[in-house]
Amino acid sequence: RLDLARFVPSGRSLLLAFAVLGGAMAVYWGAYASSVFAVDRVQVLGASPEIVREVEVATKGVIETSLVAVDADDIEGKLRALPSVAGVSVDRAFPHTLVVRIAPERGVAVARRGHSSWLVTGSGKVIREIETGTERIYPRLWLARGAAVRVGGTLPASFVPATRALSAVLEAKLPRRVKAIRATSEEFTLVLRRGPEIRLGEATDVGLKVAVAE
Repeated sequence: RLDLARFVPSGRSLLLAFAVLGGAMAVYWGAYASSVFAVDRVQVLGASPEIVREVEVATKGVIETSLVAVDADDIEGKLRALPSVAGVSVDRAFPHTLVVRIAPERGVAVARRGHSSWLVTGSGKVIREIETGTERIYPRLWLARGAAVRVGGTLPASFVPATRALSAVLEAKLPRRVKAIRATSEEFTLVLRRGPEIRLGEATDVGLKVAVAE
């Protein structure tokens, strides 16, 4: 015989299950709606002071919001839109802290146009405008006067091979610091702070060429 009663929950069991579920929902809603877990601090990890300030401005709207109610995906989307941010993750640290982990964009050069300067990545992305004469550790890339530059955008396509070449130079860890890169339609030349220039030719196999130059 198959005793189906053994597999069918009793009315009392169902009532108990609904009671537990209702209690859990009540606890969740209480945490969602109350100030018990209100955010009073945004902790930013892995970022420079400049990026920390940008993140704090972008997330100031979550202060006093319940951690349970925070939309992590929405915050991550807003922070990825910052030019200086390459990647981000948002976590909750109960009872009152929102933790933001940042993977910053990596600058490889300072693009100069007249008296204006911008820090740019290997892909040619413009991270931020900087004061001319600062960030001296980065090689200079000189742009044409009419070149369009926008923070968060990308340098004109003709300059992107040069930023990619500089990215490869950084990966190769050339012992003599590169002061600037000269770019023409046919050739890229690394200008070192001391020593000979390195003529790379086309921006291909840059890592190998730099290794030979060492």
